[in-house]
Amino acid sequence: MAEPTTMETPASAIGAIKRREPSTPASTDVGKPSALTPPASSSSSGRGHAHGLSDNDIFGETSEEMDQDRLKQIAAAGNAHFHRLGWKRLAIITIVEAVALGALSLPAAYHTLGMFAGVFLTITLGFIAIFTSWIVGQVKLKYPETASYADAGRLLLGRFGYEVFGVALVLELVMVVGSHALTGSIALADLNDGRTCSIVFSAVSAVILLILAIPPSFTEVAILGYIDFASILAAVGITIIATGIQARDSPGGLAGVGWSAWPKEDVTFSQAFVAVSNIIFAFSFAIGQFSFMDEMHTPAEYMKSIWASGLIQIAIYTLTGALCYAFIGPSVRSPALLSAGPLISKVAFGVALPVIFISGSINSTVALRYIHGRMFKNSVLRYVKTPKGWATWIGLVILFTLIAWVIAEAIPIFSDLLSLASALFVSGFSFWIPAIMWFKLLCRGHWYSKENLPISLASMVAFVIGAVTLVAGTYSTIVDIMKETNEGSAHSPFACRSS
Repeated sequence: MAEPTTMETPASAIGAIKRREPSTPASTDVGKPSALTPPASSSSSGRGHAHGLSDNDIFGETSEEMDQDRLKQIAAAGNAHFHRLGWKRLAIITIVEAVALGALSLPAAYHTLGMFAGVFLTITLGFIAIFTSWIVGQVKLKYPETASYADAGRLLLGRFGYEVFGVALVLELVMVVGSHALTGSIALADLNDGRTCSIVFSAVSAVILLILAIPPSFTEVAILGYIDFASILAAVGITIIATGIQARDSPGGLAGVGWSAWPKEDVTFSQAFVAVSNIIFAFSFAIGQFSFMDEMHTPAEYMKSIWASGLIQIAIYTLTGALCYAFIGPSVRSPALLSAGPLISKVAFGVALPVIFISGSINSTVALRYIHGRMFKNSVLRYVKTPKGWATWIGLVILFTLIAWVIAEAIPIFSDLLSLASALFVSGFSFWIPAIMWFKLLCRGHWYSKENLPISLASMVAFVIGAVTLVAGTYSTIVDIMKETNEGSAHSPFACRSS
């Protein structure tokens, strides 16, 4: 469904920029020259009127060669371009940024935890993720200059928090993009029956991720998100229907499938918590929420998108996990579409290709909007409206994607490293950091007062979930890394591997 957008005129856009000028320490522009206030001598520099300047003459907005009117035109157009996102498109972006093929790993998690615990945790953690995303949105509304999670770190811990949160954000997202390149290679290799070396498909996947990350605005990315969302539903639907038909036609029918409501026998703590972590990390949409909301034309409507996104994710995860496990039973694989048989897995992988690449590219855009905006915070280049602005943006997209691909291919234990980064960072971005934000940035009066107590208690629950995930998830991943290293099962760098 197309969504109405609101485009500001240059004059109103300039006014909007002025209204959005930072007034708290969270801004990176405090005390620095503004793009909208060039030196007074710029209009009489002898370079000619604004309409005589070409974009090729523009490198930075603090240049004395730039005419003030031309500068304002670029700033106004850039501001209008990056404030067109509505709540419907935001919902689509958060869904596809979080879901990807991770939904099809949940049936295996349900086998480890049992049907009852799997369904209970999926629904409960989903609503807690909605709650913490509400907190993140409230922080954005109160501190509108907070354009990324790094800025939120500045609100909490000053410059130190800004740097730490920024590094964590980029590290997590660069590895997620690398993971999508590897997943793409697995899907393409499966479609190719393994006749081509996986590293070729991995490189092809990286190129596709690079191309899809070129649009700098989330409003444009959301158009791809509709394709991604349809792809998610189709891949999940094909897998559920195929496994259901197989279960019906198997000896004993559906009643003969050996699923269990309780955890599997002899499950270890590490195995159980890896399964729990798969559910927790499935609700990781808060990591990009500051960046997404920064483009909304009406930020106050963000909860419509969070409710829509959260409830749809809960439904997809619960139905996928429960139905696939009930149809496949103890032999379920991860992702579950591998349990649907060779032909159906090829069909599902083919349908799921947009999920792999579009979801991955959105993570690139979140990271690069932070990096590019920080590099050119006092330059019109940050609006990506001039040739040199586009050159710097595309250059960063290429560099970021290349780094992600090299890390994914070069590190033998990359999958475990990604799990470790998720335990360290996603647990914070989605759970325990929003809880701290409530107490430090939003709560007014005593936390135990009548009006604050329900939110404070919910924040404590979110903090505990995040802290337990941080500690237990890190421990479980380290145990798995040690096991993989001792067994020598890690892959060699830049080597062909089977899917």
